[in-house]
Amino acid sequence: MQLLTFEAYVRLIEFEFYLRRGNFSALYGRVRGCRIRPALAGHESVERICAAVDMASIWYWKEVLCLQRSAATTCLLRGHGIAAEMVIGAQPMPFKAHSWVEVGGRVVNDRP
Repeated sequence: MQLLTFEAYVRLIEFEFYLRRGNFSALYGRVRGCRIRPALAGHESVERICAAVDMASIWYWKEVLCLQRSAATTCLLRGHGIAAEMVIGAQPMPFKAHSWVEVGGRVVNDRP
């Protein structure tokens, strides 16, 4: 679990750089480019990966935003052979936005 948490922490740092520069198109391209790897013999479950991202977020030096967290979770899940999709929802007036991750149409890193 420690290695998985470290991997999640590294992903949070990676996506921090995109957000810091305000480069949302590059962040989107990076998430889109995360391919689903063939499942390994001892592959991790969705719950364990989401728990690792939660733990990494606790130890992160600043508040983790939902977009950063969802991008990291999506790439981590795909890297472990799980077909995950990052979803971004927005409301125009008043403007509000939120992102989350779904696996098979089920929300996995947020409340449904």
